[in-house]
Amino acid sequence: MFQILIIDDDLSIQILLKRILQKQGYQIVTASNGEEGISQAIACCPALIICDWIMPGLNGLEVCHHIKTDPDLSTTFFILLTSLDSVADRVKGLDAGADDFITKPIEQNELKARVRAGLRLHQLSQDLRTQKLRLEEELAEAAEYMRSLLPEPVDKPISITSRFIPSRQLGGDCFDYYWLDEDCLAIYLLDTAGHGLKAALPSISVLNLLRSRALKNLNYYQPSEVLKSLNETFQMNYQNDKYFTIWYGVYNRIQRRLTYASAGHPPAILISGSSPTNTEIQILRTPGMPVGMFPEAQYVDNCCHVEQLSSLYIFSDGAYEITKSDGKLWSLDAFIQILASVHHHEDYQLEQVLNYLTALNSKDTFEDDLSIVLIKFD
Repeated sequence: MFQILIIDDDLSIQILLKRILQKQGYQIVTASNGEEGISQAIACCPALIICDWIMPGLNGLEVCHHIKTDPDLSTTFFILLTSLDSVADRVKGLDAGADDFITKPIEQNELKARVRAGLRLHQLSQDLRTQKLRLEEELAEAAEYMRSLLPEPVDKPISITSRFIPSRQLGGDCFDYYWLDEDCLAIYLLDTAGHGLKAALPSISVLNLLRSRALKNLNYYQPSEVLKSLNETFQMNYQNDKYFTIWYGVYNRIQRRLTYASAGHPPAILISGSSPTNTEIQILRTPGMPVGMFPEAQYVDNCCHVEQLSSLYIFSDGAYEITKSDGKLWSLDAFIQILASVHHHEDYQLEQVLNYLTALNSKDTFEDDLSIVLIKFD
């Protein structure tokens, strides 16, 4: 049974509306002024409110504004009862959040019809809200599943830590690191275009494919060959028009050599140096189109020597494409400077970086998934 709240300082109007609507099978609650009406609305969360516009104390527009700004009452259908019939007055009512109007004197059939229509819309709003909450819960579960697939931190012989902070919508970030043999470590991070399950599923597929080494006759020690094989396997035509960027590297701990290739992905950042005065920053990027865009895309390798006390950061673009409080977009260069500034801190480098990004972000959550992997080689 739907509950309807009537707010009117005129007792005769209260009685008339209550009598008409009770005969229709609705449960009726009444209030004689705006303050009492708001209290009753908070207490009983009615499906529909009929409120007089002109009342002492809080008027109908003020009551409507209070109701519509309360998250628990936002789906309540609000009808203003008024003798004002000008376009300007109705505009004021709509701007305040009113959903409909009933003009005095009250015509019973019109009242019944508008109430039925309002309750249908209220029920639809409730259903949509329920579906939205259910979808958000399912996306949160999917994000948790994605997190469960990601690798655990490593302490020896190399220290590897990582963070995955999903946005409100499930996205396509994914990363992994594992030993190809006792001396060579494979590391990669990928970011599928878009959001939702359509973006997450290709990421999971790549992770499972590389982790199980299911791509036969492939040299997993050669990053460019890995990217070429992924590009052949994950063409957009067969993947719901989804493409992804990826940075893939192999580190040989005996030779201290890092071989890498990238496909449209942000560069990895290698920072070395024993003191702030001799810090060296290397931007590790190779040319290459995102995986899935063009079948004939070519990828190339590059390599570098990893000095003692070096740190390698691999990340998605969500780490630096952040909208600041002034509305401007942060930059990759600024992000790199933050990484360099914490390099000589012995502990909690990743936490310091993330704390800075969280403070910089102008919104409650990040607009895009944020993934970052930190490898400390000594």
